[in-house]
Amino acid sequence: MIAIIDYGMGNLRSVQKGLERVGFDAMVTRDVAQIRSARGVVLPGVGAFSACMENLGKLGLIEPIGEIVREHKPFLGICLGFQLLFSESEEFGKQKGLDLFSGKVVGFHASGELKVPHMGWNRIDKQKDSPFLDGITSGDYVYFVHSFYVVPENSSIVATTTDYGKPFVSSIATDRMFACQFHPEKSQELGLRILANFGRFVERN
Repeated sequence: MIAIIDYGMGNLRSVQKGLERVGFDAMVTRDVAQIRSARGVVLPGVGAFSACMENLGKLGLIEPIGEIVREHKPFLGICLGFQLLFSESEEFGKQKGLDLFSGKVVGFHASGELKVPHMGWNRIDKQKDSPFLDGITSGDYVYFVHSFYVVPENSSIVATTTDYGKPFVSSIATDRMFACQFHPEKSQELGLRILANFGRFVERN
């Protein structure tokens, strides 16, 4: 079973339906015992960085998420659930993140034809191979909705970049986790392929 963490914000049901569509059981839960016992964990997110961190704290989910990532359980972070993994965000002033990866979250700045938020389809460019990106190639298009992006300190974790005014990091990958700024659950067949890759990885591990 894959646990989708429910902290009151995010496209929870869309992610659940996406995983179920490609053949994997997924439950939406905020129960710490269920999250810890799941074979794989998804942290989605839509909304303000500080509000999400506050909700995670109130629900007692900050430490369990840290344990899951540090113990290398298969993990998928989506959109704000990707940004929360880093040290801090500049959204509405400096906000502390989960600090599981060193780096910060910074905002796009509208200028000329560059509109904020970055919303719609855009291409990804692969920076390294990962089982989570099997069948995905540079130039494939995925769906974004965001005003902030991640700047990791460790470039070796960068899996894809995307150009919006300038290149930004659109996903990271380690040996057992993947986190992306785009929404796989909104990215049609290509997004379903990424969800299926994650589900298969969970089954194998």
